[in-house]
Amino acid sequence: MSGNKRKVVLVGTGMVGMSFAYAALNQNVCDELIMIDLNEKRAEGEAMDLNHGLAFSHSSMKIRCGGYSECADADIVVICAGANQKPTESRLQLLQKNAVVFSSIVPKVVQSGFEGIFLVATNPVDIMTRVTYELSGFNASKIIGTGTTLDTARLRYLLGEYFEVDPRNIHAYVIGEHGDSEFVPWSQALLAAKPLKDVMRDNPKSYYMEELEQISDDVRCAAHKIIEAKGATYYGIGMSIVRIVRAILQDENSVLTVSVRLRGEYGGKKDVFIGNPCIVSANGAKRILELKLTEQELQKLDNSCTILNDNFKKLKL
Repeated sequence: MSGNKRKVVLVGTGMVGMSFAYAALNQNVCDELIMIDLNEKRAEGEAMDLNHGLAFSHSSMKIRCGGYSECADADIVVICAGANQKPTESRLQLLQKNAVVFSSIVPKVVQSGFEGIFLVATNPVDIMTRVTYELSGFNASKIIGTGTTLDTARLRYLLGEYFEVDPRNIHAYVIGEHGDSEFVPWSQALLAAKPLKDVMRDNPKSYYMEELEQISDDVRCAAHKIIEAKGATYYGIGMSIVRIVRAILQDENSVLTVSVRLRGEYGGKKDVFIGNPCIVSANGAKRILELKLTEQELQKLDNSCTILNDNFKKLKL
């Protein structure tokens, strides 16, 4: 941390970046928010617009646009810059376009003298997080992607409705690629302290595994449905970014399903960045929590890792 002042730099003032900025303002998540965009005039306008709402908030944030030199003493650099996903486009199809964008961003952040934590939200987020790692030369613990944090929130919301319980008492995760190969390891899902498989067994006429699998499908397809309906997703991911930023700035040691670099977990998987429960603190990705997956779940994770590795290898950085 850069002293007592909590400073965040946002790169990219599109809908995702500004949803994060707006949520950050309303939740008073930091003391200083600097916004960088290739379109400097837009960044200036966004900063003005946010500042005009400060009188109605409980925040005293300092908000302004700036340049990459502002990263030097920042705690976190949040990257939301990149091309938007089109209705018929997969996250992975965005890859080469956004890798070019990152090649112009990450070196500038590093050259400023930045020593904080990178938080990546640009899709395909797992590979873009790995791209940031390769371009920055930073320790992997200081490179975090939003991963499946939003997917996990979507899952808990839907399970809360299904079981008629507060989603905060549902302990279930979406892991793997933030994309079409993501999955829910049901073997690890809990309602409070009770495994969901036991809840299903004890209530065979009320809850059905087929309906849980439909919920899993709904989570996986949620982004496509939102993009088809309104062109883009941004509110949910904006709030997910705020949640991760708060965990870092407040040194919470919170467990979040961020995209992190595997170091031999799950049978020796290495190098790939993938969504998995991880303890997030002021030092970034503090410790990965390796789940005890079933054989079928391990196969699904292996499939995600293969997809992400294969697509990363096709990149020209």
